[in-house]
Amino acid sequence: MSEPVQEVVQGLPLHPEQDLATRLWQELTRAPYDRHHDWRTPTLATQGLDNSGPQVRTVVLRHADAALWTLRVYTDARSPKCAQLRAQPMAQLLFWSKRLNWQLRVSATATVAHDGPQVEAAWLSIQATHAASDYLSLQAPGQLAVPTHEAPEMTNPTDGRHHLAILHFQVTSMDWLALRKDGHQRARLYPSGGVERLVP
Repeated sequence: MSEPVQEVVQGLPLHPEQDLATRLWQELTRAPYDRHHDWRTPTLATQGLDNSGPQVRTVVLRHADAALWTLRVYTDARSPKCAQLRAQPMAQLLFWSKRLNWQLRVSATATVAHDGPQVEAAWLSIQATHAASDYLSLQAPGQLAVPTHEAPEMTNPTDGRHHLAILHFQVTSMDWLALRKDGHQRARLYPSGGVERLVP
């Protein structure tokens, strides 16, 4: 049975009118725009193909929407994680904040977009930056690197072809853990507004 959020977060530096979900989403929505925020680079876990087991890697959080409970990440469309998420869209993202001593484990359903207005708008925003080269490589992520003398031109930014894809994560639940000297606290939150207090 759900308990009041205020009881779950007792002792934390929250304003009385804020609940735990609001506080967590404040950090998530801030992270993409703050290069020093601990939650800007979460760990993404997916299910590997061909019985290869769980696959984890660090990604960059690009957008968080508190109203829709969604998160967004950019990647190369040829990256193995795209194929993995298409085959098994259930994923988790793990956030750790040393500043807050908070761990946030986010369960979500993912979709992969490689074309369409949103992808092109994202590409327009990064094509003139250093990050553009990440999506213009002639080789896919994870391939054996070709020696420079065999392939001197590894990117071709002039032909307009990019491999940017957007990973959309629809959050289904969040597991929050606060590490505190006077007692750890843990809770699970749902988009419906439900909050369950858990044993740390």
